[in-house]
Amino acid sequence: MAALGALVASVHVAASQAPPAARLLVLLRDASALAIVDPVAGTVLARIPTVSGPHEVTASPDGKLAFVASPSDGISVIDLEGQTELRRLDIGQGSEPHDVRFAGGKLYFTAEGYKVIGRYDPQRDEVEWLLGIGQDGTHMLVLSEDHDTIFTANRGSNSVTVVDNVAAGPPNWRVTAIPVGGEFPEGIALSPDGREVWTTTRNDGGVSIIDVATKAVTRRLDLNLTDPSRLAFTPDGGRVLISDGGGNSLVVMDAVARTELTRLDLAPNAVLVHPDGSRAYAALRGDDRVAVIDLDTLEVIAQISTGAGSGPGCMFWLNPT
Repeated sequence: MAALGALVASVHVAASQAPPAARLLVLLRDASALAIVDPVAGTVLARIPTVSGPHEVTASPDGKLAFVASPSDGISVIDLEGQTELRRLDIGQGSEPHDVRFAGGKLYFTAEGYKVIGRYDPQRDEVEWLLGIGQDGTHMLVLSEDHDTIFTANRGSNSVTVVDNVAAGPPNWRVTAIPVGGEFPEGIALSPDGREVWTTTRNDGGVSIIDVATKAVTRRLDLNLTDPSRLAFTPDGGRVLISDGGGNSLVVMDAVARTELTRLDLAPNAVLVHPDGSRAYAALRGDDRVAVIDLDTLEVIAQISTGAGSGPGCMFWLNPT
């Protein structure tokens, strides 16, 4: 009996020390909620109320906090373990916060109405700084791996802004605006090697490719898309996936050859690539589901229902460390 008791105790300890399971976070834009999804079972585990009309989501690497931005309602700070909104960050009337990225213990965000990016410290519950971009429609952002450079897509000014020396803080930033050669840039992604920034231009159905070293557009791709809104690289940098919800297609491109490989008959408004590059997730807002795509066969292998009237959008892969 003593041996059995010791065995049960050891199993209990091992279970308590097991790392948290990976989760897929899915914004439910039409339901103003954040869904926590079991990506293996393909089921929604929880729905957490958020700011109204949420657009973008990110989370801390430890899986404790999520952040959800709404242009009309501020930024929700969410306790993922307690599955509740802790507080709401109000940037100011007319600020229109949109994109959110978490890095180095801080939350970086865009405030389109104020033409700024900002940094928020969730531990101190304090906005540490705001940086004026001087461009209209500062919408989406991405950070370099070392968190020292920020790239923003500015829809109204048809530009991408590069902010260098982020770690040095104010007033040591260097801010450069790059004309993208296309109209209404929105989706933005940094190649895994850090050498290129790709941005979709929604009003002309193309993509601009920026060389990070020279801060110049080196290639324009006319893809004849209807409404390209988001794009994502595979981890090896070999492919780029572009969501074209208006054109009912998910475009898969060879990132090196700059050629189109295929178009999947889907209507995604957001796309996310799994960290191991094996599959991708396409949020189908109009169909209230997320399609799971095998990136080897380029076929839809599963569907995740998010509930009637939910309208899934931006997603985030959470693998707590």
